[in-house]
Amino acid sequence: QEQLVESGGGLVQAGGSLRLSCAASGGTFSRYAMGWFRQAPGKEREFVGTISWSGRYTYYVDSVKGRFTISRDNAKNTVYLQMNSLKPEDTAVYYCAARRDYYSDSRHDYDYWGQGTQVTVSS
Repeated sequence: QEQLVESGGGLVQAGGSLRLSCAASGGTFSRYAMGWFRQAPGKEREFVGTISWSGRYTYYVDSVKGRFTISRDNAKNTVYLQMNSLKPEDTAVYYCAARRDYYSDSRHDYDYWGQGTQVTVSS
């Protein structure tokens, strides 16, 4: 069973950057597609981006394209979310998730979830 732990969240001013990390253990990380999701207060959890198990393919929600980048290091069992040009509307708890199949933008397709890390962007 895959266990996921996010880190790297915090408070940043609008226009700033953060890099989130998600460390995986307990499973065969290199065989999992990984996703990042976020949930703002009072809102449903929404898709941010996903990366294939090889790292060759990525896909993002339109609102973060050109600002966020997902990458992974299978040797370190870690996936990253580089967030640049942050906006107040990016404020949310960010979650990483893993699934044993092709990458997906649906939260219902993911098998394992981390506990989340808070990102707050001040204006």
